[in-house]
Amino acid sequence: MTKPDNPADPFKKALAEATKVMADDPELNVSYSVDPAGLSGDSMRLPQVSRRMSREEVLLARGTADALAMNRKYHDAGVHARYAPPGDMARDLYEAMETARCEAMGARDMPGTAGNIDAKIGHEAARRGYDQIRQASDAPLPVAAGYLIRHLATGRPLPSGAQNVMDLWRGFIEEQASDTLENVQDMLSDQAAFSRLARQVISDLGYGDQLGDDPDSQDENQEDQAEEQSQDEDQPDSTGQDDQDDDQAEANPEQSQDEQQDAAEAQVSMDEMADQELGEEAEMPDGEAPLEPPPPPPVSEADPDYKVYMSDHDEEIAAEDLAEPAELERLRAYLDQQLDPLKGAVSRLANKLQRRLQAQQNRSWEFDREEGILDAGRLARVVAQPTTPLSFKVEKDTEFRDTVVTLLLDNSGSMRGRPISIAAICADVLARTLERCNVKVEILGFTTRAWKGGQAREAWLNDGRPQQPGRLNDLRHIIYKGADAPWRRARPNLGLMMKEGLLKENIDGEALEWAHRRMLGRREQRKILMVISDGAPVDDSTLSVNPANYLEKHLRDVIAMVEKRKMVELLAIGIGHDVTRYYDRAVTITDVEQLAGAMTEQLAALFDSDPRARARVMGMRKAS
Repeated sequence: MTKPDNPADPFKKALAEATKVMADDPELNVSYSVDPAGLSGDSMRLPQVSRRMSREEVLLARGTADALAMNRKYHDAGVHARYAPPGDMARDLYEAMETARCEAMGARDMPGTAGNIDAKIGHEAARRGYDQIRQASDAPLPVAAGYLIRHLATGRPLPSGAQNVMDLWRGFIEEQASDTLENVQDMLSDQAAFSRLARQVISDLGYGDQLGDDPDSQDENQEDQAEEQSQDEDQPDSTGQDDQDDDQAEANPEQSQDEQQDAAEAQVSMDEMADQELGEEAEMPDGEAPLEPPPPPPVSEADPDYKVYMSDHDEEIAAEDLAEPAELERLRAYLDQQLDPLKGAVSRLANKLQRRLQAQQNRSWEFDREEGILDAGRLARVVAQPTTPLSFKVEKDTEFRDTVVTLLLDNSGSMRGRPISIAAICADVLARTLERCNVKVEILGFTTRAWKGGQAREAWLNDGRPQQPGRLNDLRHIIYKGADAPWRRARPNLGLMMKEGLLKENIDGEALEWAHRRMLGRREQRKILMVISDGAPVDDSTLSVNPANYLEKHLRDVIAMVEKRKMVELLAIGIGHDVTRYYDRAVTITDVEQLAGAMTEQLAALFDSDPRARARVMGMRKAS
């Protein structure tokens, strides 16, 4: 029997099988990733376990697996969605308490999970610095409420950091909701009853205005309406009552005449009132007419028909929030190591670009002007003939002053390996070079949070798979370097592109529109947006239920909008992919080794004072 290449593989396999058993789901797909752990459809992501298999890694993986398995086993998404409040704080409290319920159920039914989940909670609390918090205002209330629910339900002490956060808020929570929390242990097995208890706790804590309508009262109203409808159907029709009235009229004609006259007068009065109300409505001035709420704005300015099924889980996130500082430094060192052979060539190109830009940055003058600054070289002539014209000079404006450049990098899975490494190092060197020339640079990346659909697809499946849903994945737009951030501060962030599992699918149209909106908010007069991509937009979950060209059409529409508005200069570089069919200003390179040269040439051409030289480079369709 041969030993496995990775000593951690047997442990990972055993943990995956045990997790499926605990979750009572043999079809569950368990994987290990550096991405945040979580559940998505039939897939579960667990923290990566390295070859070293340190004690901390093993405990974290086991604790995370147990917590997610308990959620899979005891959590009903339909019941959860039915009672979920719409307000942000209320929903955070609701989610934290439901997570605590599932973990408490596991501790009660499977005692072996309790210690593992404690290790997971302790790791998260230490990572977030909960043990350092000294004031309740600095501690998240939803997290404290979840900790308290778990503590009350299981009686187990919490790890130190979690205990600290719970203690800071415990007095307030128990003061406001002590009566409600008395029954928490009795409600654990019934998710609907627990959800009602959670909503009551949220109301007790002062967030009742965020709960929305009570789903139970809506059900009662629907039942009452159904009962009233059935009673109306059982009542006799009006003809029987009319016959009875006719019989009474024949028996007492005088009385019937009086009643008929009174009824006629009442009807006339009601008709007059109705006419008067109609007249008032007709004469109501426009300013007082009831206003209808405006329709929601379209998802995309470029294409009003472009749809997004759910954007609640999209994220625009800074690179430093996706990894710890130590991990960013390690990934940056790995990036430098991978690209050490290329640094010389890239640096030479950067120096060439810098010389060209600084040559234009030097002060240049227009002479023989009738006004401006007095030209010292003409002083003798001015003294001899004070009325001599054309003795002044004016400084020329350099075209790249007051400029911002955005590099938008495709972070899709197909860029993995050498393409993303070279793209990262080129972006790094260009940012440093342009910063020396007083040109601000922003570096952005775009991908998705999940493969083949995330929580948006999950919601679509739960809603019965409606037709033509639009985009069905959760976006992840990453800010590696802000335009106003200095290069030295953002340098480690570019190493994030080396993180395993970060690069997934690409929805170019929305990413381009996002970068364009960011640029429009800048104060600089000149704005340049460079896109680096290696393929057409691809997201399997979206394209499987929409027209095959859905994302490609949206990308074309966004490009057309940007180029039509002319507020941002747009250019693109395609790596092994012909982007010239999308962008007017584009270069296609066949080898990633050409990327540095293509980027520097394109940027140098944009700043070239000679329009013919600029046209030659910008008209180039393929890099040599």
